[in-house]
Amino acid sequence: MQHVHTWEAPLISLASADNLNTSDVRPIEDISLVNRAYRYCDEVTAHHSRSFHLSSGLLAGEKRRAARALYAFCRTCDDIVDRPSGDTSSQLRDWQKWSLAAEPPTHDLTLVAWADARARFNIPRLYAEQLIDGVSQDLVKKRYETFDELADYAYKVASTVGLMSMHIIGYAGKEAIPYAIKLGVALQLTNILRDVGEDWRNGRIYLPQDELADFGLSEADIAAGRVTDTWRSFMQFQIDRNRRLYTEAWPGIKLLNKDGQFAIAAAAEVYRAILTDIEDNDYDVFSRRAYVSTWGKISRLLLMRLRGWRNSA
Repeated sequence: MQHVHTWEAPLISLASADNLNTSDVRPIEDISLVNRAYRYCDEVTAHHSRSFHLSSGLLAGEKRRAARALYAFCRTCDDIVDRPSGDTSSQLRDWQKWSLAAEPPTHDLTLVAWADARARFNIPRLYAEQLIDGVSQDLVKKRYETFDELADYAYKVASTVGLMSMHIIGYAGKEAIPYAIKLGVALQLTNILRDVGEDWRNGRIYLPQDELADFGLSEADIAAGRVTDTWRSFMQFQIDRNRRLYTEAWPGIKLLNKDGQFAIAAAAEVYRAILTDIEDNDYDVFSRRAYVSTWGKISRLLLMRLRGWRNSA
């Protein structure tokens, strides 16, 4: 039986809302335009995320194209906030309007591919709305007092992506939802642990304030960027919890359609390996961004295939 944390209940409620309406768009009839749009999203994915490009490449045909359209949609959401130019709030509202429109503007190839993917796979607009709401949170919220607060944010910016991916891949039923939520939170926590130094330079701290205090750490310690025994203990606590979430989320992969299971397992395995790189670099997330090399990713996937990926958790 799946272990359920107290912070999960409200997130499961958000993901299972009564207004979980499906897409209101139709597949775009201009095949030439659609193919060009999907090729563009493929290029965006390859340029910005080699890990996602690799894992999504394990999907076949239309599912692979849709996954990369989803990535390009999410990438644009992030870029509006992280690379601001002009009135960011207004730009985000406009992006939400057009990204959920029944007829996307044909000059924006990301929106064309995204609209086609939404239509073909009946991706609920609610999840896209929740994602944009989470991304917009970065404009006003720079600190998180508790893990519960952070989990809510992680749901909005990451679990929603997993839930939309689930519609692309196909899944057994509502019992898959809590697992997708948990995996999304785990992936976002890995991002947060990897990017502590970068986030600090951007004026944000996603690490729970109460947990920092429990370990006797403050913002001054993050600003100093020193790796001390206290910092190592704090980071190990965070990593241990992160790994437990990956383990708890792992059984949910079996609830996906078989042709998409390995792609999601591969994405989780590659991301989880970032935690090992943080440890190997003595928990220094201030001066160096943890990563997994291309060969490291490929070798892990080969081992998963050889050993049987279901036993990799």
